[in-house]
Amino acid sequence: MEDDTPSEPAPRKPSAVPSWVTLGFVLGALFVLALPRRTDVGGAPRPAAPEEAPKPARPPEAPRLTTIEAVFAAWDRYAVWSDGTTEVALWNPDTKSFSEFYEVTRVGDAYYFRSVTGLTRLGLTHGVPEDSPLQFTETARQREEWLGEVGKEKWKAIGEGMRQSLAPTSATPPDGGK
Repeated sequence: MEDDTPSEPAPRKPSAVPSWVTLGFVLGALFVLALPRRTDVGGAPRPAAPEEAPKPARPPEAPRLTTIEAVFAAWDRYAVWSDGTTEVALWNPDTKSFSEFYEVTRVGDAYYFRSVTGLTRLGLTHGVPEDSPLQFTETARQREEWLGEVGKEKWKAIGEGMRQSLAPTSATPPDGGK
């Protein structure tokens, strides 16, 4: 009858859930330890080592009156005067433009220069070589007078051309009139 006696129940296998929880906890702890550490959590940040401040760009040099005087003395024949004054712009090689502006006053044979912030007259568009280091100006009235003179010259040239084309040609017989 030994066969009739109930056998002991088989021992139960332990659950795997606590092992996985433990493994997750250990991996999380290792991950936290691997993170970079902060040295001072609550205090103010340390000031960085003082760096040498960048030097500001050097402001452009003030225009030298001796330069404009010398250049104007060489190119004064192109100036257009109005009541003894004119305005010019001087070429600046640093800015590569006409960026220094002057009002020039003529008293007798002497010139007096005054720097100004900009030109108030029209730029001279005729009679000045392209390589001039000065940009000369003229007043609006002077520009109108010049344009009027140019217009008259054009009409005069057109009239002369028409007269020459319409003028009777001397009809000389090819045999010399014999």
